[in-house]
Amino acid sequence: MEKIAVFPGSFDPFTVGHKAILDMALPLFDKIIVAVGVNSAKKYCFDTPQRVRAIADMYSGNPKITVETYESLTVDFCKQRNATVILRGLRNTTDFEYEKTMAQTNRALAGIETVFLMTPPEYEHISSSIVRELLAYGADASKFLP
Repeated sequence: MEKIAVFPGSFDPFTVGHKAILDMALPLFDKIIVAVGVNSAKKYCFDTPQRVRAIADMYSGNPKITVETYESLTVDFCKQRNATVILRGLRNTTDFEYEKTMAQTNRALAGIETVFLMTPPEYEHISSSIVRELLAYGADASKFLP
């Protein structure tokens, strides 16, 4: 049985922290689906095709990674793709408290486990919202983007 994980997020934008988590997870799974969430009520900095293309281009040579969009509950998307694991990155204890609650809910709803990987220390201060803020003010955010 193939070990399939889903790495969900808005990835607006996909940061060096996201890339670090995905790269660390590669040896753990046969396939990782980067699931770019689409929420029509949310205002994004980058549109969905831009976000998908940026990640897909970055991993175009890696057959273990696919990039898809979804507009459902993450556990429903996982079940549709035969994924048994949700992959999440943690930067700090605040992330852990939020993600722990989500993981417990996802397990209760669908029996899907969550695997947490710690963001490398050099990236733990980086978040998509901070990068969006930098970009909105015309600041150079290149060192936070892969």
